[in-house]
Amino acid sequence: MASRQGAADAADSSAHTGRGGSSTNTRARARSPSLPERGRDVSAPPDRDPSRYAQTDHFRRRLRQQGRYITLPTAGDAIRNGQLRWNSTDGWRFAVVRDGVRFVVVVGDTDTPSPVLVTGWTEIADWDEALASDRWSECDVHTIRLRAALSEHKGRQIPGRIRPRIVTRPFEVSGHRVVTAAGDGHVECDDCGARFRSKRELCELPCDRR
Repeated sequence: MASRQGAADAADSSAHTGRGGSSTNTRARARSPSLPERGRDVSAPPDRDPSRYAQTDHFRRRLRQQGRYITLPTAGDAIRNGQLRWNSTDGWRFAVVRDGVRFVVVVGDTDTPSPVLVTGWTEIADWDEALASDRWSECDVHTIRLRAALSEHKGRQIPGRIRPRIVTRPFEVSGHRVVTAAGDGHVECDDCGARFRSKRELCELPCDRR
C-alpha cells in the first residue's frame, strides 16, 4: 500500500526548496563564499528560516529513500515550528510531531558557508494516533517503528523487535530492500532473498540481486 503522505508532500515540495535561492543540486560543501567567523558560539540557537538552509548530500539521499518519510516541507515545518534541542552527538535538532509521528531534523551552521540540513528521520510518537491518522497507512507506521529499532540497536540482533512488525512494501537499508511478516524474527531482502536480524548484518553483506 502506498503511503498516504506522499501526494500531499509532493504537492507542497515545489513551494519550499529548503535553500536560499540556490539550485538543489549544488553541494553545500562546494560553495565558494568565505567560511563563517571563527569562534561562533555553538550554544546560540540556529536560524528558524528554512529558506536559508542548504542540503548535504546525505540529507538529499534521505529525501529519496523509501521509508524515510522526510521531505522538504516536513523539514521546513520542523525548523519553523518544532522543538529545538542540543544533542551532544550530532548538535542542534528540530523536532515536530504530526499525526502521531515525530519528524527530527539535524542542522549545522558552524563549519559550513551557510546553514545546512545534515540529516533527518522519523519516530513514532503516538502509535494509536498514527494508526488512526489518514496521513499514514498501517505499513507506514510499522516501517517507521522497524527502521527506528534497527538503527537504535544496530550492533545486535533484535528478532523480538522485528517479529511484531508487518512491512509489505520494501524499504531500503544499506542497499537491501527489506520486508517482514508478522511473526518473522528477521527482515528479508526483496531483491536477493537474504535474511537479517540486525542492521549490522544488513550493512556487512552486499545485496546480490537475483
